[in-house]
Amino acid sequence: MIEIDNITKRYGDNTVVDNVSMTIAPRTVTVIVGTSGSGKTTLMRMINRLVEPTSGAIRIDGEDNRGIPGYELRRRIGYAIQGHGLFPHRTVAENIATVPGLLGWEKSRIEAKVKELLSLFQLDPAAFGPRYPHELSGGQQQRVGVARALAAEPNILLMDEPFGALDPVIRAKAQEDLLAIQKHFGTTIVLVTHDMEEAFHLADKIAVMDKGRIVQYAAPEDMLVNPATDFVETLIGVGERPFRLLSIGTVGEAAEAGTAEGEPLAAATSQRDALSSLLWSGREALPVVGADGVPLGRVTLASLARRAARPR
Repeated sequence: MIEIDNITKRYGDNTVVDNVSMTIAPRTVTVIVGTSGSGKTTLMRMINRLVEPTSGAIRIDGEDNRGIPGYELRRRIGYAIQGHGLFPHRTVAENIATVPGLLGWEKSRIEAKVKELLSLFQLDPAAFGPRYPHELSGGQQQRVGVARALAAEPNILLMDEPFGALDPVIRAKAQEDLLAIQKHFGTTIVLVTHDMEEAFHLADKIAVMDKGRIVQYAAPEDMLVNPATDFVETLIGVGERPFRLLSIGTVGEAAEAGTAEGEPLAAATSQRDALSSLLWSGREALPVVGADGVPLGRVTLASLARRAARPR
């Protein structure tokens, strides 16, 4: 658990983060959003003390982070940034092994962890371990950057605009990789982005910042239905609310009894993508199948329209 208690950061007369309090539950994904200069990156960087607060306290599992030496804290908390920040003259394997090596892990344990992480990110350890960053695509570099941040098995992973430089196709795959890895390790993730689509796709809870303050901290559905301020409503996008509601849920959750013709939809497909498939195919319903291919029922245009409507 991360407890942020009345945190303020000032640079001279400029208050960048203004008396922020929030609690981040363990094993969840919290996304901090806001316009440029709203203080979101500064707030996140105070968790691992890359930025020191002017006042207030941050506790990690009940322990004040000021009581932990900065270098030790930063080894315990994974950190991934836009552009990956890989060491260019180290191989992929050596990059991932950086923090475990600093922590004095045995060589066999480090090698096992490098292989595990590369495999989880669908990068063959024998093929990719000896390569250098410049020999990888942008998406592969980003995956290695996240793998390096996870190598020392941190309970917390901080991510600052991690996918901002990726093209849309690679970005979507990187987001899915992140969610799968988060579930695998049970990591608590705090991610900063300016992309609301990304926020609603990834987050268990979203914190909206404006002028250094948290103006709303809520689950995505709660924020969509009850935006706390005009600023939050504008950031969400009034015209996007029905589609964002559908992007939160899966087809498996919307499946109902019955059969339908057409290309089956996987249960993990978002309801928004299901709506797109239905409209493009010209069908009123499509079948839904589980990961094992077993039919689960069908999803219909009518049911998705009901789910996209504002709850009453």
